[in-house]
Amino acid sequence: MVDHNGHHPAFTFIRSEFIDALNVTVQEFEHTVTGAKHFHMASDNDENVFLVGLKTVPTDSCGVAHILEHTVLCGSERFPVRDPFFMMIRRSLNTFMNAFTSSDWTAYPFASKNKKDFSNLLDVYLDAVFFSRLDELDFSQEGHRLEFAEPTNAESDLTFKGVVFNEMKGAMSSTTSVLWQALTKYLCPNNTYHFNSGGEPTDIPDLSYQDLLAFYRTHYHPSNAVFMTFGDIPAETLQAEFETKVLSRFERLETQVSVPNAKRYFSPVRVEEGYAADEVKADASHVVVAWLLGESTDLSKQFEAQLLSSVLLDNSASPLRRVLESSKLGRAPSPLCGLEDSNKEMSFMCGLEGVERERSGEVEALIINTLEDIVANGVPQDMVDAMLHQLELSQREIGGDGYPYGLQLILAGLSTAVHSGDVIAQLDLDPVIAQMREKVLDKAYIPSLIQSLLMDNAHRVTVTLSPDDKLEGRRNEAEAERLRQIKAALSDAEKQQIIERSEALKARQAQVDDMSILPKVGLEDVPAKLPEYEKHQQAGDLPVTFYPQGTNGLVYQQLVITLPALDEEEMRHLPLFSSLLTELGVGELDYLAVQERQAQVCGGFGASTSIRATLQDRQTVNGYFVLNSKALVSNVVAMSELLKDTMLNVRFDEISRVKELVAQRRARREQSITGQGHSLAMTAAASGISGYSAQQEAWGGMTGIRAAIALDDAMKADDAAVSQVLSVFARIHAKLLAADKQLLMVAEPQHEAQMMADVKPVFADLPKGQVEQTFAFNPVERSVKTAWLTATQVNFCSKAFRTVSGDHPDVAALTVLGGFLRNGFLHRAIREQGGAYGGGASFDGSLGAFRFYSYRDPRLTETLADFDASIEWLLSKSHTEDALEEAILGVIGSMDKPGSPAGEAQSDFYVALHGRSLAYREKYRANILAVTIEQLQHVARTYLVKENENVAVVSSTAKRTELEALGFNIETL
Repeated sequence: MVDHNGHHPAFTFIRSEFIDALNVTVQEFEHTVTGAKHFHMASDNDENVFLVGLKTVPTDSCGVAHILEHTVLCGSERFPVRDPFFMMIRRSLNTFMNAFTSSDWTAYPFASKNKKDFSNLLDVYLDAVFFSRLDELDFSQEGHRLEFAEPTNAESDLTFKGVVFNEMKGAMSSTTSVLWQALTKYLCPNNTYHFNSGGEPTDIPDLSYQDLLAFYRTHYHPSNAVFMTFGDIPAETLQAEFETKVLSRFERLETQVSVPNAKRYFSPVRVEEGYAADEVKADASHVVVAWLLGESTDLSKQFEAQLLSSVLLDNSASPLRRVLESSKLGRAPSPLCGLEDSNKEMSFMCGLEGVERERSGEVEALIINTLEDIVANGVPQDMVDAMLHQLELSQREIGGDGYPYGLQLILAGLSTAVHSGDVIAQLDLDPVIAQMREKVLDKAYIPSLIQSLLMDNAHRVTVTLSPDDKLEGRRNEAEAERLRQIKAALSDAEKQQIIERSEALKARQAQVDDMSILPKVGLEDVPAKLPEYEKHQQAGDLPVTFYPQGTNGLVYQQLVITLPALDEEEMRHLPLFSSLLTELGVGELDYLAVQERQAQVCGGFGASTSIRATLQDRQTVNGYFVLNSKALVSNVVAMSELLKDTMLNVRFDEISRVKELVAQRRARREQSITGQGHSLAMTAAASGISGYSAQQEAWGGMTGIRAAIALDDAMKADDAAVSQVLSVFARIHAKLLAADKQLLMVAEPQHEAQMMADVKPVFADLPKGQVEQTFAFNPVERSVKTAWLTATQVNFCSKAFRTVSGDHPDVAALTVLGGFLRNGFLHRAIREQGGAYGGGASFDGSLGAFRFYSYRDPRLTETLADFDASIEWLLSKSHTEDALEEAILGVIGSMDKPGSPAGEAQSDFYVALHGRSLAYREKYRANILAVTIEQLQHVARTYLVKENENVAVVSSTAKRTELEALGFNIETL
């Protein structure tokens, strides 16, 4: 008989529970000496996950926790190399490796499907976190340092450098981040959330190396740590590692790190702050009202707050969102609408963006009046039931397409674990949902929650954040003045020290470490074959493909329609059509009734397109339009009905609804720039390579964002613009109804026969389609040199080279080349020396584009030169087989990354649909494993040449002169 609660003698077993909805057993242990917690989620999943979390509670905005997270990963007692974290990424088959700093915890997670690899990574992570070297030079590289503009010339200007310093300049260019910091600053006047845990660029230079060491000693201690693991490695095996590698060397820490609750206000607070903008527009303010609620570790309180937030804001039919979406006071609901429950105390917030500054009082009044109105009149019962249904759905779903499934579960319990709450209860929601079902039978329940949590709660803050076109200049001037004063006060000896540190750092960045002390996996550890998925196909008027997968009681359904030929206007509006299709009315029902119906039967309902170039020719594509949804198995017929009704009877007559959605889409697209500027630069750089790449730029690139702004402006000015777009929608819709259709379903095997029998009759009256003309883009081949200027404190640079594509034999070497250049040259030149947050290169085999990029980068011209220098380095230096193996491992690791059970089946369906057969993929994989250094040099010499080069940057208005001098075409939004 196996003891399922087997544990190492150094640990005390506390309890264990099997959670049915997740199909895992959660076990809780405590380390007897230090008090370190260990939560293990035992599962038969072979993707094992490890995370160590530490409660980190900064008392200022110097970014100490964030800079520590970076510096901790720069070498430790057993692995005294300069950069074990980035080196291990290359020596591993990990499916996930990272580190995060939240407002009150720091976490170090990784995942791998390979046991040898898991144990290698565990060694490196445990040593890094608990026995970090924290070299002072690493602190100056990752955190901040003073450096002369010309590093060896003490007469040149002094500057601030550092990875976190630039990362936070980039992060705080995002208006949403500025708004969040302002809200928490006022909501939490006296505890850690008052400060920016990532670090404010103005405060980061105040952090000393001694402060960093002191923070490490108190916070990075097992008594302040929680270990969380998931997978099929037993708890006692893991604990033996924790004990021998770490815990046996520590005693219990007497002082506990803790967070006091926020001091309460007795009357609401109203404040105004500014955000950096190129111009001051009348209607560009954000107004958000926020309340501080109870503690997040109290599960029933947390659930009440979640239910309340869902009932008020989940979809367009929810009473508060409905008022915010249709209000003329602002352009769209604030991106911060909803419940924040990851801090010790929860907060609830809602508001509008695109508001005229002097109308902020009206926005606050609108929100308060709406809530009073809901208290007085209640909420329809079926709406409350639909929200409980949504909670159950999200609880059951096995995710894992973005993060490993085990890591999602661990992160769901992490905040509770850090604040010593009940992790098992946090994960086992079924009993809580059952309790809530009882409570909501009382009609007065939701109104009484609104009354007690919000209306009677005086701890409320209204923040108005308005554009300020002088802010950026003032901030830059203050930084320059601070640097001038520091410089004026420097003695000759201090100037010499700064120069010497720059030299020492440069030497350290250039030194080649002995990597052999780090463990590694090799090509011999790579699994030999790609997985194959079972699937069953039924022909007929509507062909069906069914994948039996372990989906934990859910069913995934997609209606896949072959894209027909579209004219220029239809093509331009295709993404807008996809994003609006499931947000409009259907038949007799208006959009509000449809949103309610969606919430009652399914979890997420949307439309998208799946387009890829063919293997034979980059200018020819295959395209599909996809309506997708998921539901609990009991709702499969209702979901099918909804899908079919939407496809047949969607309405194109709700003018004000379309205006709201277009305004919201514009707001989202504008906010996305600072977070994904590197993708936008890469899309722009590659836009001349093919018809498809040009269309990607017009849809999703900076040109697409400019078009979204113009469309919103046109619709605000005149309803005729809306009617025009709706008539285009009607044409696209008619063409789709006439095109070829098929159905994809993924569910557990025991439901297959019943589902097929139930679902086919539902779709019997869908018109059978035929394809007359195929979907195509006009071929494009031109060169690009474009600079997009916008409100950002950092740059995003890209170069794209036209190469071969599809099944050409050089594709494998081009794929490996990206990682090879990043590992060997770009990471050091752009991140470590250049101070950008990131940089690298990657190959898109479908487009035939090899693209360099940098992310949140203080430099511009120099970075573009570094891209060229990396090619020169590749061709002129000799290279090791080890470096080649690392680059190949990286490619294979990302190809083999597991998804969720449903996600893997869906991607298998689409690769086959786009003509990438299993035989083709296995040959491609074999070619990658066989790439040589000579092949890398050959493809670089052949394709990465001036006549194939295209350049694009996303930068700030301040850089206009520099960019014009370099011959860029300047574009603005």
